[in-house]
Amino acid sequence: MSKHEFFFKIATTADEFEQIHRLNYQTFSEEIPQHEKNEEQKLVDAFHAENTYIICVKDNEVIGMSAIRANRPFSLDRKIGPVEQSLSFPVHSPCEVRLLSVKKEYRNGRVFLGLMQFLIKYCLKKGYDIAFISGTVRQLKLYGQMGFQPFAQLTGTDEALFQPMYLTKKTFDESIAGRILPPAIPFLPGPVQISDKVMTALSTMPISHRSDLYKEKLGKAKRILSQLVNSKHVHIFLGSGTLANDVVAGQLSLETGRGLILANGEFGSRLVEQARRFGLPFDLLQKDWGQAFTRDEIIGEISKDTSWIWAVHSETSSGMLNDLDMLKDISEQNQLKLCLDCISSLGAINIDLDGVFLATGVSGKAIRALTGLSFVFHHHEVKPSVRLPKYLDLGTYMVKDSIPFSQSSNLLEALLAALEDINLETFEKVVDTHTFLKEQLKQAGFTIISEKNSSPIILTIEVPSPISSVMIGDILYNHGYQLHYESDYLQCRNWIQIACIDHYRKADLEKMANLLKKVITYEQGALQKNTV
Repeated sequence: MSKHEFFFKIATTADEFEQIHRLNYQTFSEEIPQHEKNEEQKLVDAFHAENTYIICVKDNEVIGMSAIRANRPFSLDRKIGPVEQSLSFPVHSPCEVRLLSVKKEYRNGRVFLGLMQFLIKYCLKKGYDIAFISGTVRQLKLYGQMGFQPFAQLTGTDEALFQPMYLTKKTFDESIAGRILPPAIPFLPGPVQISDKVMTALSTMPISHRSDLYKEKLGKAKRILSQLVNSKHVHIFLGSGTLANDVVAGQLSLETGRGLILANGEFGSRLVEQARRFGLPFDLLQKDWGQAFTRDEIIGEISKDTSWIWAVHSETSSGMLNDLDMLKDISEQNQLKLCLDCISSLGAINIDLDGVFLATGVSGKAIRALTGLSFVFHHHEVKPSVRLPKYLDLGTYMVKDSIPFSQSSNLLEALLAALEDINLETFEKVVDTHTFLKEQLKQAGFTIISEKNSSPIILTIEVPSPISSVMIGDILYNHGYQLHYESDYLQCRNWIQIACIDHYRKADLEKMANLLKKVITYEQGALQKNTV
């Protein structure tokens, strides 16, 4: 049986709840005589209104389920007293798992395993640190394989005996089910999977940022970064990409004339906000998300007072890659200073910053180091300015051999380790992943946002309304695929994004795309069934 012949989700529709009540009856009235039989052959759980149901679906049929609730008292509290009193360790954020049931013909272990793997991811995301269950003594071996540990005395009757059990992340990780659970695959623009080499570098003993050794390592990182993008200078800041863009805004505040900001997505809009906070004089060329700027549009906004342009290179909010060569050409012909946000593109695609006045990047995302360092690239000499906050003054960092503020040697070590693995082959892998995955999604019937000018860094699809992109993203997350869907700017458009900057096997790309299609197709059918 293929892994994705069935899948797991949180129950949401009336039809799913109807099937849950019938499965509940089959298991706990007919098979395990815990409840009386009835003519309807349905059993509505006493805590139904409080339950969250994880279900396994195959061919539109609910074939397995479990219920989770966090309201006290638990049903187990009522049987043995407060569960904490029977444990030798503290409990902080518990939940109760009930009604674990799988149809007889699917009890080969895989559905139980999938339910538990989905359960553990769901609980961790909700912040639960322990789950309690009353396990039927008929399945104690199976529960043990899933990581459940017995405690307290048996409950129930001779015909239906139950063993109180608990599950934590630790007991799950050490169980058979936990050991065979594959690691989550991130399809995020950041953070990405961090290599063991980078994590080892991060954990080295810290050294003083004033030491000669630190200066040597900092110089090496700056040389590699400069060579990577063909820039004469780069300075490293302890902070996020927003900090680096504020540094750029600070430098632009020292320029004469007006600016022109290009915005066709969330991050272009953030440049606008940062420019306004610095009181910069500028004009704005704004287009719908995912729409490319044309040469004529940009030139049409340039006036005799325009002295600089500021734009985002890879606008990840829509998957758009703005034309860098065109921007450099327009800037050169009109003697304008071009500034670029390269935060998402740095380390993912080949960038040549020749002809660019100021550009920004970060250590996280495609560089594949840890978040926490940001970069400002430039070619010209910069002098300190008393008009700027000292920390945001690029000129402060230009003083010979200056490290003006505290920095983290651990983040620098991690950055150096990550930079060793970036080369032309890295860029080719990103393009190959993007090309392959785009074809997989198109074959599955998805429409790619910004397909014509799409960045190889990320793919954007719109989830068909009224299906919620958050619900789809949660299902994929609990299956081990971390898509990009939790940002407000994506949720308001019902978009899901799939980044291509990590290292993936084609088999995993195919499985993820197939599951995404299967889940959306199922949800569309479920909605139609419930509106008939």
